[in-house]
Parts: sequence; structure tokens; C-alpha cells
Amino acid sequence: MTMEMKDSGSVVLTAYHPHSPARIPGMEQSFVQDVPPSHSPGSRKSFSRCRRINRMLSNESVPPAFSRSNSQASMDSTSMEDFWCEVESIKESREDGSEEAMLLEFKPADEGELEAEWLQDVGLSTLISGAEEEDGQALLSTLTRTQAAAVQKRYNTYTQTLRKKNKHTVRDVRDIFGTSDSSPTFETVPVSPVSSNGIQLPGQKPVWKSVSSKSCLDCGSDKGSPSITEELSYDVSFSESITVLPKTQEWPKNQRFKKEDSALPKFIVRMSRFGLTEVGDLSPEDMKKIRYLSLIELTAFYDALGVELKRNRVERVRGRENGLFGVPLTVLLENDQKKVPGIKVPLIFQKLLLKLEETGLETEGILRVPGSASRVKNLHQELEAKFYDDTFDWDQVRNNDAAGLLKMFIRELPSPLFTVEYLPAFITLVEKISKIKLQLQALHLLIMLMPEANRDTAKAFLQFLKKVVANEGKNKMNLWNVSMIVAPNLFIYKGKRANQQEMQAAATTAHIVRLLIRYQDILWTVPSFLISQVRKMNEAAMNNSKRQLMFDKGVRKLLRRKTMERERPERPEGAVTFPPYLQSDIPEGVIRVYAPLHSKVSMAIQLNSQTKAKDILARFHCENSRGSSQNVRGQIQSLHEIGGNIGQHCLDPDAFMLDVYRANPQAEWVIKPKAS
Repeated sequence: MTMEMKDSGSVVLTAYHPHSPARIPGMEQSFVQDVPPSHSPGSRKSFSRCRRINRMLSNESVPPAFSRSNSQASMDSTSMEDFWCEVESIKESREDGSEEAMLLEFKPADEGELEAEWLQDVGLSTLISGAEEEDGQALLSTLTRTQAAAVQKRYNTYTQTLRKKNKHTVRDVRDIFGTSDSSPTFETVPVSPVSSNGIQLPGQKPVWKSVSSKSCLDCGSDKGSPSITEELSYDVSFSESITVLPKTQEWPKNQRFKKEDSALPKFIVRMSRFGLTEVGDLSPEDMKKIRYLSLIELTAFYDALGVELKRNRVERVRGRENGLFGVPLTVLLENDQKKVPGIKVPLIFQKLLLKLEETGLETEGILRVPGSASRVKNLHQELEAKFYDDTFDWDQVRNNDAAGLLKMFIRELPSPLFTVEYLPAFITLVEKISKIKLQLQALHLLIMLMPEANRDTAKAFLQFLKKVVANEGKNKMNLWNVSMIVAPNLFIYKGKRANQQEMQAAATTAHIVRLLIRYQDILWTVPSFLISQVRKMNEAAMNNSKRQLMFDKGVRKLLRRKTMERERPERPEGAVTFPPYLQSDIPEGVIRVYAPLHSKVSMAIQLNSQTKAKDILARFHCENSRGSSQNVRGQIQSLHEIGGNIGQHCLDPDAFMLDVYRANPQAEWVIKPKAS
């Protein structure tokens, strides 16, 4: 389907999202010598048109309307040739009827509606409805200064719009939160560096960890030109870390991306004593709160940079409810989980990746060199009929055909993998933000915002692309080559005729894919300042619940009766037995760890300042090396923090346990397999 987006500069960008079965493009290459003799006339036509596009793009005369700001960032025409051949191939496959294009209409936004939707999406619907919701109050109590300003700005716009339209009376924020001003004034958390639990602990030195240093250097980098090294910190919110920008700041004109991998910096991440937390390490309930906070933080981050955060408002498009291609990810996963419980990435997508990883990583031109259009079409139909019956013969699938099916799967998703809603934000982070470190921080928050099914599928895809680039010596596909081929399948592009605006968008989307591949280890790590805010949010919610219980007359009567019963000499039958973490006989700094799958199911462990999670795991492994079953010994066990001010948290093996314990003294500690 076709999607058009208009920004404030009246630039029209078009994205194609097919809604019906398609076939692999006929031509995806940029050099004549790569074209097999058996290619059809249509493929030669596509190649010729790619050359014509690039000749036009090489024209250095740029209209005055485009000689502004960093949005001019582009690549030279020859370096983008693969991109445009891919675009042309996809367009031609739709023109010949293999893929139908449907226009995706955006819902027009009335004044104030965008702000109302934003408040709902960040979990603050209470500001719209006027209801007294504990979650909303708890969320507001955790905000930083810049985050609170972002919320207040949207809320003020929303209320002013309603008053102009003479809509229903808006409940004053003072009635909800007890503030003394007519506009919401939120209590903010400190902006000084804090550890990931939100508590400043004295005498602690930061630990530096190169999260993706080796993978970055091995990811198609120029060995003769080492990357620049920069530092990243997760302790303080990104928006609070931005220095004041000059009022008259101008972006470099005609800035061009450097396609050499060495132009991308190597980032060293400051790891707190709580270790690093990956997306899958937190419970779904806490990840929902991470998503609320990430949208608030992203908005505050863009506000601090003076950049407008744009989101698309698009009508929901229903895809197929069964089958493999053109089916929404959530529907696919629901169907697949009936066969394989707990699966996070669609089975067909996993199988295509596995096929390519087993036999295709060293294939020259993999992803770029197309398979046979007729073979791919037949394989597509055969997969739809035989995949779930386990009767499909994967040995018949050639590597280039498998790559074509993989890209087809991504293109035919009813909603793009990186979501229609935030496509403008992805584009803006490159066109309006010049520094790669800031681009990476914005990209990091966008990944946190993605729906779980999209995020897990994107992670699997990027891990595969990383392996493709790691085999550059044999497959001739470096980081920039892969980014150019993948970008049209993931992001927006225009398939009608190329011009300077489209060239600009082409370089932008290819650069985004390059960042996603290069820094994926960083991007799928949850920033510790967001975890700190989730802890505070959970604590505030618990405190609110306690206060509400204290004002309940029925509960107060029950408490008085229980108090009288406690004064009796005998303990009443059926009295509550408190869990171990509440029992007073456990001294300070001692935790009881449970391992229900081991022969020795629990152990009291004295913590010191150097005890790490991996030390506790090693002790249990030593104690249970003989008694545990073979299945348990073969599983990867992790230490989990459960309850208290967190839902569930799979701890980093390098986390210092005394610090985690002090951050959440009411937690239970359980050793069990880590969720895959």
C-alpha cells in the first residue's frame, strides 16, 4: 500500500506497504558485471533506469529550497546506486501486478487531539478523564525536570484547545494532584547522576563496559582507520544531559554521510554496579511502564534539541488472519504459540533466518543478488500451503531465493516493522540531529517504544544482518551495502521518479539501518535511568495503595480487631506466615536465594561489597553439581529479582548484589532459566 506523509516543509514522502502476496524484485544490483545472462528484459530495464536515476542525482545544482540545514545530508550518487536499484525493483514488481499497492490514509488531526492522544499513550489518561488513577499519580511522581516540562506543555495545549472550543469543563489539575497553580506543576526527581535504583550511594566508582566494541570493530570496519571512541552513560536521562543549544545554531550545509564504517564512533557504555539490563530481562508489566516513560523522555529529548516530534495518525489496516505473508505479527505469534508456547519471533521468519545462516552467509551478493522471480513466487505459494504441515522441502530453496522471501515477508507486513506511527521520528532523528551520539540516544528511545512483537522480530533480523556483514570477506556485502539494500524494505521511499528530496531520504534511511546494525547491542539495553523511574513508580503506587487502605473504614475496623487478637497469648490458628524477606531473623546483608529446580532449593548467603550475581550462581552450581538433574545442568540459569519495587528482573551476572539488595530489600531472589 502507498503511504504519503507531509511535513511542515511540504515535502511528500511515500512508503509502500503491500497488503497482498508479492514476488521478489527482478533486479537489485548496481553493476553490469553482476547481472546474470539469464535475466529477463525487465531486469535489464530496471538496471538501465537505475543508471539514469543516478546520472540525474549526480547533478550538483540543488534548488534553493533545499539549501537549508542538516536535512541536506546525502551520499554521492554512486554510493547510493544499490539503494535505487532496490527501490526500482520493488516498484516494478508492484506495477506488473505481483504486489498491490493501497493508499494508506492518515487521519486528520483536530487541534488538541494530538496532545490528547499523547497523554493517553504515556499513561496519563487521568489528566483527560479527570479520574483519580493511582498509576497516573505514580508516574508523575517519577518525572525529571525536562520530562515534567514536556508533560506540562502538552497538557496546557490540550486544555487551552478545549476551552477555545467550548467543550466540556476540564477538571483543574489542582483537583487531581493537589497543586497550587492553575497549570500542572510536577515534583521532579533530581537530575544529578544516580545509580539505577534511584538512590545515590557514596563511595562508588563507575564501571566502564564496552557493550558492542568488538562487534562494532568487526562489523565491516576499516581495519586501517580505527573508529573514534565516545562514552555513553545511562545514569542520567538523555534530555537532562543536553547542553543549552545556541539560539542561532545552523547545521552544516550540504553535509554528507561518510559511507566508511570507520566514520562511525565506537561507544563505551558506563555500566553501573547494577549491571546492564536487556529488554527481555524485565516483566511485561514493567516494560509497559518503560514504554510510557520512553515516550515522555523522547518528547523531552526532542524538545531540548528544539526539534518537533512528529507522529503519524493512521487508520488501522487489517491484514490476513491466517497464513504466513501479509499477516500482522501479533496474529502470527498467536497462531505460532499454539504450536510452540512462549515463542517471540514468528516461526516462518525464524526458519528463513536459519536457512540463510546455515548456508547463505558466505554467498556473494546475498540480499543484493535477486533470486528467480518465478521460483520465489512458487516457493511463496508452496510455503503458504505446506509450512505448518511440516511438509515443505527446505533443501530446494536456494540462498538468493530465501533472501528474497525474507525481504518479501518484511515488505508484506500490514504495518511496517518499525511502525507507521513513528516513521517520521526515525527520519527526523537523522535529518534534524547532526551528532551521531544524539542520533543514537533518540534511536534508543524509539526502540524502547516499539511493540513487543515488532521489537523482538527486529532484533532477530538485525542479528542476522550483523552476521552477514561479519562475512564481508566472502559475500562482498559490507555494512553500507547491506544498509542500502535493507532500507527500502524497512523505511519510507518513493518509487515514482527520483529527485534531490528523495535522494536525501534515501541516504537518511540507509544511515538509520546502519546505526541499527552497528549499535544493536546498545539499542536493546534498557537505560538504567528508566529502570530507576520504574522502581520509583512501583514504590509510589504501593504507597498510594497503603494510604488508600488506611482511609477505608472497613479496613480500619479489621486492623483494630487484628491488633486485639495479636495481644492474646496464643497465636490464632491460621495466622499469616510472612515470607522470608520479611522475617526479622535474617540479619542485614543476608539474602535467602531459592533454586526450585535444584536438589538444594534454598541457601542463605551473606553479601559483601564485591559479591556479584555470578558468584551466587557459581556457589549453587557447586553445591548442586551432583544432585541436580541433567536437564537442569544443561540449562543456562540466571538470578532473578522478584517483587518489592520491581515486577521481575533477570540480573546481569556482573551486578553487585549488595547494591541491588539495598535498592530493593523486599525482593525475593530466585535462580531459574532465563527467558529466551
